[in-house]
Amino acid sequence: MKPLRRLLDAVEPHFSKEGKLRMAYPLYEALDTFLYTPGQVTSGPSHIRDGIDLKRMMSTVVVALLPCIVMAMWNTGYQANQAIAALGLTPDGAANWRYSVINAMGIGYDSADLVANLLHGALYFIPAYLVTNIVGGTWEVIFSTIRKHEVNEGFLVTGFLFPLTLPPSIPLWQVAVGISFGVVIGKEVFGGTGRNFLNPALTARAFLYFAYPTAIVGDAVWTACDGFSGATPLGALATADVAVGMGAVSETLSQAFFGTMQGSMGETSTLACLIGAFILIATRIGSWRIMAGVVFGAIIFSIFLTSVGSESNPMFAMPWYWHLSVGGFAFGTVFMATDPVSAAMTERGKWFYGALIGALTILIRVINPAYPEGIMLAILFGNVFAPVIDYVVVQGNIKRRLGRNAD
Repeated sequence: MKPLRRLLDAVEPHFSKEGKLRMAYPLYEALDTFLYTPGQVTSGPSHIRDGIDLKRMMSTVVVALLPCIVMAMWNTGYQANQAIAALGLTPDGAANWRYSVINAMGIGYDSADLVANLLHGALYFIPAYLVTNIVGGTWEVIFSTIRKHEVNEGFLVTGFLFPLTLPPSIPLWQVAVGISFGVVIGKEVFGGTGRNFLNPALTARAFLYFAYPTAIVGDAVWTACDGFSGATPLGALATADVAVGMGAVSETLSQAFFGTMQGSMGETSTLACLIGAFILIATRIGSWRIMAGVVFGAIIFSIFLTSVGSESNPMFAMPWYWHLSVGGFAFGTVFMATDPVSAAMTERGKWFYGALIGALTILIRVINPAYPEGIMLAILFGNVFAPVIDYVVVQGNIKRRLGRNAD
């Protein structure tokens, strides 16, 4: 790596303030930071906290996401291969370019084959991931060039989170449009990384939900196989007869926990999310208070609604442990609600922030069967109220201290 380091140092003057390529400095700096730890570090003792920096923080989150990424590829391929077998299809490359790749490689479509599932699913996840990073990264570079500041690592996590929240069948052009909205409107218009009050990945997904609802919701979008239709547990229960109740859900609780069911590519496995939660909590990157607050808020409000019951809404019949295991609840709790930029920052405020998200998730799921997911809108709503929650907590601390001083 030393020759590469010498090459980067040799061309650096061309990208400096006096260099001919100074307009492209953000590109040079982004490449240098990606390959090596920044050479300029804070030395003042008043600013030293620990050995963590933005790059290490984002890299840790990516490591925590690895179980979800692997599960996204395997389960996408697994569901698609099962559907192909159920429909008795002979996949034709003329209808789907992915079939051409699979046929050319001789992978096959056996859902019992681990490699076949992984590679088939990768042909859906990896293109969405590449489009997200190419388009979103381009917007980051454009804004960094205009503002003449460095391209930081903030988009590294967004580039993984966004495709994991999408159904496998989504058109790639919609992935590009969605991440463009999330980066530009959800982050850059507020000043970039560290200044946005909304989670960019969720902002992008919310835009797609309202702009192109047929591509991101419904029974036909969750399995990467044309002509196959199947509802998620939340979708099935939302449209079921009240008398049937949980009997409308064909999956078992263990399937919901391990993630062997239909859904967004990276959100189906609660187990994969729990592994990620352990990594984030152990490294102190993710707030356990927020995660616990979301879970407690969801459990308490779910128990309340279940006890109330309904004669017309089947969603009232879903127990709290099912709510924790299906949809994007676990993924949103671990990776979205804990976003350090858009979440509450005070220790006490994190509990209220998490509880608000948990309760709102259940409220949206149960009261509004037309939108059975809930966690996305709940987190965005929590993002908006996070500054207010922190303000109230801080003012309460100030009043208590003033009261003690007066005594």
